[in-house]
Amino acid sequence: MFRRREAVPFAFVAEADRFRSNVTPPPPERPSPSQIFGRSLVGLTVVAGLVGSLLFGLPALDPQNSPGKAQQSEAAQGR
Repeated sequence: MFRRREAVPFAFVAEADRFRSNVTPPPPERPSPSQIFGRSLVGLTVVAGLVGSLLFGLPALDPQNSPGKAQQSEAAQGR
């Protein structure tokens, strides 16, 4: 009729501390000097791109130099 489930998985989880391995994983490899240099060069390139876009973009966002006020078409001047 009804089968009773075995408690093996629960017993295994409860006793899991017994089965832990005593083998430690190897330490992560240290990056070589050329890898450090390459990563820093990529980082500096990204930062320089952001700074450059900010320097070139700020004059375009200046409200005093808006092209609608400073420039008028020839048709508007001829009237």
